[in-house]
Amino acid sequence: MGSRRGVVAEDLYRFHWVKNPVISPLDGTIVYEMQKVNKKQDGYDSHLRRMQADGSEDIQWTAGTHDRAPAWSPDGKQLAFLRKQESDSHFQIWIMSAYGGEAHQVTHLAEGVGSFVWSPDSQSLLIAATNNVSSQQTSNESTDSKEDSSVPLSKKALEIDRIIYKSDSGGLWDGGRTHLYVHKLADPSGTWITAGEYDVEDFAWSPNGQQIAYVAHIPTEDEENPDFSRKNDLFTINTEGHEQRKWTDHQYVISSLTWSPDGQSIAMVADDQSYYNATLNRLYQLSLASGTIKGLCDHDDMMLLNAVVGDTGLSSTYKPVYHSDGQAIDVLCTTFGACHLLSMATDGSGYQTVLGGERNIHYFARTAQQHIVFIAADPLQPGELFYWHPETEVETRLTHHNDALLAELILSKPEEMSVTSVDGKSLQAWIMRPAGDQADNQKVPTILEIHGGPHAMYGYTFMLEFQLLVSQGYAVIYGNPRGSHGYGQLFVNACRHDYGGGDYRDLMEITDYAIEHYDWIDQERLGVTGGSYGGFMTNWIVGQTDRFKAAVTQRSISNWMSMYGVSDIGFYFVEDQIAGNPWEHFNTLWDHSPLAYVQNVKTPILILHGEKDLRCPIEQAEQWFIALKRLNAVTKFVRFPDANHELSRSGHPQLRIQRLNHIADWFNQYL
Repeated sequence: MGSRRGVVAEDLYRFHWVKNPVISPLDGTIVYEMQKVNKKQDGYDSHLRRMQADGSEDIQWTAGTHDRAPAWSPDGKQLAFLRKQESDSHFQIWIMSAYGGEAHQVTHLAEGVGSFVWSPDSQSLLIAATNNVSSQQTSNESTDSKEDSSVPLSKKALEIDRIIYKSDSGGLWDGGRTHLYVHKLADPSGTWITAGEYDVEDFAWSPNGQQIAYVAHIPTEDEENPDFSRKNDLFTINTEGHEQRKWTDHQYVISSLTWSPDGQSIAMVADDQSYYNATLNRLYQLSLASGTIKGLCDHDDMMLLNAVVGDTGLSSTYKPVYHSDGQAIDVLCTTFGACHLLSMATDGSGYQTVLGGERNIHYFARTAQQHIVFIAADPLQPGELFYWHPETEVETRLTHHNDALLAELILSKPEEMSVTSVDGKSLQAWIMRPAGDQADNQKVPTILEIHGGPHAMYGYTFMLEFQLLVSQGYAVIYGNPRGSHGYGQLFVNACRHDYGGGDYRDLMEITDYAIEHYDWIDQERLGVTGGSYGGFMTNWIVGQTDRFKAAVTQRSISNWMSMYGVSDIGFYFVEDQIAGNPWEHFNTLWDHSPLAYVQNVKTPILILHGEKDLRCPIEQAEQWFIALKRLNAVTKFVRFPDANHELSRSGHPQLRIQRLNHIADWFNQYL
């Protein structure tokens, strides 16, 4: 391996993450976002870069430290993007000329801008933003929230009358609603075109510029509590906020939508909740002429959008994208450990895989000439920008931002394992040998990693945590037990109401398979770790078996009884996944709770949890820790301040590094 070295947690400071590529309709110029850690400020900086379609002239294009979400105007003459200045806690829209020069701020919304799209004529912006004045229909951007200035904000009591009143990403709900705002570039004021006690979830401007489509759950007069339903509807409205029309009747949970180029159809990624939280996303098309909705992949047993688990903080393109002729729609698809780009025929005749392979495609953009720019990661690199040529179907890699760092590191390439469960299910799994091939010379300790969700998927993507562990001398096993996406509807549904049953057996069988087929695994030195659902399963495992000699449970669940009332998704998630509520199904919830089996735990277990986690609140870890200590188990509890459920993916860099080192140190101590 020469002068190469193993991965250390502090390598996080040197990674670059490439995101959000957009292509100029004028000359094919590419702009993308690049993010990296700001070590001094314990946060992340991002700026925009610009390059030619052949990868040349890759230069920094904006000077901000929090610039993201670039969008070319349809005429290609201007680039809009979101910027947050150090003096402001909110993002606003800035615009710069396609030919360079200084960017200038164009919005001054009191609560900032969440997202935006250009109007087809390049003269206006359609914005999703928080509007705290729910009854108003129009407003200019200088409107301030009406607060009682006699009481400091930190001392104001929060009055709550909704069952959904907090979220892991946003904290406690302050009464604001996400609505649509049209900002005309020639006029410093704008118009709110939606208002009311609901949130706009996705939106798009029609090609002729006269209509706006959006997704929301607008309560009806006879609807007692809209928070009890996850379904929403598709609406259209004109640009003045009038002539609203509802196109669906609460049949779907709609994730995203896009207009067809001719303005006659709207495509939407949605699910019909037939399997509740485990339902696959599918692609539908609404005909505006007839009002009918057609499923474009009803007979294809696959999950649309990206559900691959990673720890590098990348998100992905979530909207379907029409081809310029309207005959096909591009959409990402999660399948057998990978995320691919599919092109689906709008006549429902089928699809083709445009970009496949053992990798994780995050973002894509297609030009009118059918060229595609995309960002893909794989187990040996965390994501770079590529260009696909339709004439030759040849890919060209455009960026190499992480090459210098990766050239220093000894990385382990996963080997795929194909496991058949005792009841006949095919299980996809992988094993990573210790860095430097220590496995060739000696028995090595091995760690089982378990993903969250549970309806997510491990696969062909870069995992810093895994590479760190193999660099410490461990082998790493990971796979997708029943309940994971990527293997069809029945497979992803198979863990519902059976947590700790078939899913637990799958994980044990994956472990057994690895031990049987890799004789260098030291089965007397096995470890286990996971986060969220993976934390639940880690807790469950140590209450069921002593085969693991060390465990690390992260942002976990220990007690479904209390999880029901404290999690931001608790009531509907517990009712769906465990099939019960505390007052009618006490035994069901308790029987599936790791806390019910805590007296069996003999495995030394480290508990890692963020103090601001509202998805799996820290009281879950507290209950688990106190019970373990009371029973004299070997345990330690690490609390991460100012960290929510996303600590491992997008938390404060210093905390992410501490977390990785805590995991390695615990396994080093006990394995």
